[in-house]
Amino acid sequence: MTLVRHFTTWAMLLICMMLIALPCNAAQSLDNDTAKIVSGIEKKYANKSFTADFEQASRLTALDVTEIAKGKAWFSHPGKMKWAYENSDNHEIITNGKELWIYRPQENQVMIGDAAPFFQSGSGGAFLADIRKIREEFTIEPGRSGENFAQLELTPKKETPELAKIRITVDLPGYEISVVETENIYGDTTKFIFTNIQFSTFDEQIFELTPPPGTEIIEMD
Repeated sequence: MTLVRHFTTWAMLLICMMLIALPCNAAQSLDNDTAKIVSGIEKKYANKSFTADFEQASRLTALDVTEIAKGKAWFSHPGKMKWAYENSDNHEIITNGKELWIYRPQENQVMIGDAAPFFQSGSGGAFLADIRKIREEFTIEPGRSGENFAQLELTPKKETPELAKIRITVDLPGYEISVVETENIYGDTTKFIFTNIQFSTFDEQIFELTPPPGTEIIEMD
């Protein structure tokens, strides 16, 4: 696995951290404008299932390289998701909130692990699949805003080297999250642009994976 590809997979797992509920801390008092934005996205996303197309840009600052990927994602409360990549290696990252699979069909390989040790090792908190945790897991500050958008800067209350800051862009007046950008302490960033967001129910069997016969299975520690 190349360094850039390894970073892209790591960046994806970092986003996954934001989909699993962690123990809560005391909620922050917010100014009226910021509280209105947070309340808007809570109402939009809490306990919802949705799909979205995405474009991902992962940048390694030290090497000054950026890798672009795209695909489709599915989310469901609490902590279930599937990311299907459409780039050259066509891999999928799937979790039912308990188990985690990274499936690379072209390599006839699937990595399998327990979701909790990976996701709970960071401080991402629950984000897209349990948006209400945003108040409890992050210090929230307002960013840039305009007539049709608002930004929030989220700092984990328990910072780790892998996650120093998250910036989100919220489209107004619908309160859809169109951009999520994470940054680690080294300045490496991963930016997701979400489009074609659709709130609807779907068969949650997509959050399970049974490897095809003959697939190489690698256990993740």
